[in-house]
Formats: sequence, structure tokens, C-alpha cells
Amino acid sequence: MRRRFISVLMFALCLFSACDKTFNDLNTDPNRPKEATPGVLLSQLQYRIVTSKMNEAKNFTHILMQVQAPRANPNINSVMRWDVRSRDNIWESYYAALLDTEDLYGISKRLEQPNYMGIALVLKAYMYSILTDAYGDIPCLEATKGMDKNFLPKFDKQQVVYEQMLNWLTEANTLFETDKPLAYGGDLIFDAQSSAANMLKWKKFANSLKLRLLVRIQGREAEMKVRSKIEEILNKPKDFPVFESNADEAILAFPGNFPYFNPYYNSRTFDWRDNDYFTTFFIKTLNETNDPRLKLWARTVKKGDKAVFQGIPSAYPLEQEFDVNANSNLSDVLKTFSNMGILQTYAEVEFMKAELALKNYKTNDTEENHYNNAILASLKQWKVDIPEDFLKHSIIKYKSGGTVDEKMDQIFLQKYYASFFVDYQSWFEYRRTGYPKLEKGPGIPSSRTFPTRIPYPTYLQSLNAENLKAAVQQMGGDDCTIKVWWDNK
Repeated sequence: MRRRFISVLMFALCLFSACDKTFNDLNTDPNRPKEATPGVLLSQLQYRIVTSKMNEAKNFTHILMQVQAPRANPNINSVMRWDVRSRDNIWESYYAALLDTEDLYGISKRLEQPNYMGIALVLKAYMYSILTDAYGDIPCLEATKGMDKNFLPKFDKQQVVYEQMLNWLTEANTLFETDKPLAYGGDLIFDAQSSAANMLKWKKFANSLKLRLLVRIQGREAEMKVRSKIEEILNKPKDFPVFESNADEAILAFPGNFPYFNPYYNSRTFDWRDNDYFTTFFIKTLNETNDPRLKLWARTVKKGDKAVFQGIPSAYPLEQEFDVNANSNLSDVLKTFSNMGILQTYAEVEFMKAELALKNYKTNDTEENHYNNAILASLKQWKVDIPEDFLKHSIIKYKSGGTVDEKMDQIFLQKYYASFFVDYQSWFEYRRTGYPKLEKGPGIPSSRTFPTRIPYPTYLQSLNAENLKAAVQQMGGDDCTIKVWWDNK
């Protein structure tokens, strides 16, 4: 019996030894990549970037920029009443995503994939632009260097961050190979894996984003030589292409299947709409012009026997409160609307060109045509039916004979509407230009001024205290009234 046991044991050992390779092969999932590829990283990274900024658009920008207002808010120190405190969400989300962007760039470089390298640079520039325009001076050159054991990055001045972002976008423009599709897939924004032609859209995004940054820092001409850089983009469209139609715009169209749902798909009614109403300021012009976007964006309420769109004042007195379902709030259609993942649109590019044409830049078209193109582009983006005479409405028709102030107000009011659910852009542009002309509600203390930045996250006081202190001294303070570098109006 003992000899038989030993024989069986020896046979089993020989069997497992001889079949080790076969056993491992059988237990290897052929559908799971053996190593991280650019495509695996890219789709998840894009989704995180887009959904993070959507939450900030709804919960911060819309409230501050008088798109919406909470129906009841007895707190004097609220965003609606121009008191902005430390906010961690976008800081944490984007710095975490920037780590993945570094991995995307590094893996792509090792695999000799310049298209993925270019995409990584564009996404990196996009996220840093949001962070620096929201907070001011931020860690950049030393950020995401944990692998080099640098866990306490210094804060760079905003000018340095802008110089770096412009360099990244310039490099991305040269990296893109528009005759080759993405080899590893993963592109939820332009689907560049399906066609090499779609890689040109990434090139256009790089230059459209670069134009956004240059337009924003126009007031820093002396340090940055902004005008010549804008003119280079405008005058050399073959070398520096920008968005030319709605087909080009950088929008993550949610496919509606797992795991890339519209992030509001499963939101409770209370969280999605019951707590906030559209404001009278936002609804007024949309109502007066019968803007077709309003029917997509907002719910009607009954007024007598009529269904109407109705808003509430922003920053109303502390003791005031509004009934549930008494005013228009967000449409439930938006919870499943695909085109909500907006990074940058064709409409924005045309609005920038309208402003630049007004300031005597050569854009190869008139300011009026750019303005009209921008409005139509926004309507197409939201997939609404466009009324035949919409651009001829007395409120919308471009005031070609008006003053510069009248034209700017008109351009930026429409740009404001076109910025619906686009991260912080309407806030950034208001800080830069003062348009559109917002109202100061009675619930805002007379001594309080409009917020010009977000204070740094409070946890940095313990995690990176020394460098935070230097940044605060460099900025001149850490409250919401400190102006960032480009805000010198």
C-alpha cells in the first residue's frame, strides 16, 4: 500500500509539473490585457474628467452665475450670496486624474504611440487650466512626482502654469499623426480608433483650447505676447486648425451603457431638481426670444391654465422661501441626454472669434457672422429645432451699429447660455470681461464683492503647509476676493 501511495504521489507531481504551462494557459483570461495599455487608461480617464466637471457646473457655477438658485436658503454665507469657501472636489478629482495622465503619456511614449502622447498633453492642459483659473497659483511643475519621492510640491505662479500649458498644447499639435487611427482604442470623445480622420479633431481640440487660454490672458500682453500667438492660430489654419463645425467639438456623448452612463441617470428627483429653480435672470431672455433650448433644459409650471417657464430671483432675502414645484427647474430629459459631457464646443470657438473680430483681429469673417454662427452652433449642439427667423429676433439680432459695450454684452449673454453645463467657463469669462451684466440680489451684503477665485482646500494646511503658506503670501491672501494673475481689469 505504501509503495502504491508513493507511486500515485509521484505521478501527480509529474502531471502538475508537466502540465504547468497548460494549467496557466487555461487560467489566463484572453479578454483581459496583460499590461496597462493607452486605450484602457484613456476611456476611464476621459469619463472621470468629464463627470467631475459636470458636478461642479451644476452645484457651483450654475448657482454663482445665476443660472439656478436654491428654493430655500437662510444662510448668509452661501455661494448664491457670493461667499465662496474652500472646495475640495475638483482639486482632488483632477490631481488624481493627472496621475493617470502621466501614466498615459509614459506608457504611450514607451510604446511609441505619439497620438496617445498628444491626447495626454491636451487632457493635462485642460485639467490644469481649470485648476489654475479656479484657484490661482497651483502645484504644476512638481505635481504628480510621487514616484520621485516628491510628496510636497511647490506652488507655481499662474504665469508659469500658463506658459507650461501653452507649451504642452504646442507640443501636442506637432505630435498628432492625422493619418493613423488610435492603435489601442479607448477614445470616448472623438472615437479616433475607428478612423484616422478623427485624429484631426484632437489636433483641432488642442488649438481650440490653446485659443481659449490665449483669449483669457489678453490682459497680460506685456508678459506673454498674446496678440501674436492668437494671430498665429487665426492666420495659419492649416498648421493650427480649430473647430470648424459641430462635428469637431469635444463632447463625450454618453453611450448609455455600463459603465459610461450620464452621471445623473440614477439621481434622485430631490438631488437632481427639487432643491433648485432656474433664476429670473437666466429665463428672461430665453422666454422673450422663445429659445428652443429652454424646452429641453427646463420644466414648465402651471400658471392659471397655461404651462409657463418661470424663475425665481437669485440671492433673495434670507427669510424668503419658495414652494416645491412652484417654479421651473431642470428637465428630467437631461438625465439621459447624451451630449452632456462637454469639454469645449464649436460655439465657444465662434464666440471667441466674434470677440476677436470686434477687437480688430483678422478672423476671415465679420464679428456678426461669427456671433450668428455661434448661436446656431449651440442650438445644433443641443439638438433642438431651430426657428426659421431666430437670428432676426430684435433681442438676438446683432447690433452692428451699436457701441462696443452693447456688442460685448450681446456676445457674452449668448455665450453665457452656450456655456450651460460647461464646467466653470461662464464664471471665468465673467471675471475676465464683466459680461453678461449680472444683478446683485438683495440678500447679498452691500460690502460683499463678486467671488474671483476658490480658496485652497483646507487639508493642505496639514499635508503641504510650508508650500501652501508660500503660495498664500504669493497670491496676497486665500479668500474668494483675491484676483488671479490674468484678472487685471
